[in-house]
Amino acid sequence: MAVLQKNISIRNKKATFEYELIERFVAGIMLVGTEIKSIRGGKANLTDSYCQFINGALYVKSLHISEYEMGTCNNHIAKRDRKLLLNRKELLKLDKKVKESGLTIICTKLFVNSNGLAKLEIALARGKKTYDKRETLKLKDATRDMDRMKKY
Repeated sequence: MAVLQKNISIRNKKATFEYELIERFVAGIMLVGTEIKSIRGGKANLTDSYCQFINGALYVKSLHISEYEMGTCNNHIAKRDRKLLLNRKELLKLDKKVKESGLTIICTKLFVNSNGLAKLEIALARGKKTYDKRETLKLKDATRDMDRMKKY
């Protein structure tokens, strides 16, 4: 009997408000057994997570994956650094952009693909100023008002 799995997609809603997203990449994550079980249960938080290069490899920092409820003493640490899996070409491109232009790499979405593997969508981003944030809110309100007017 096959178990139906719901689509797991955990988003970082603050990312689009705080940052201007320039380019997106999809990366695999190195996880332990209890971490993937917690992700499938929807127990992860991307709010303050970011990526950093350590010895030529890309690691995600501050990604909170809650401990697995049914886990024993072998449960994982909730906020440990996790290695991201990308092609060498993509890693070099990201490293070059981060070093020369002062951009940062943030996590935007954590999901489980059709093969059951956890993937992390990361984005090359530049921080927004407060007036840019106000403009974003104005544009969002205007589109919402126009959508309301279309209904009537």
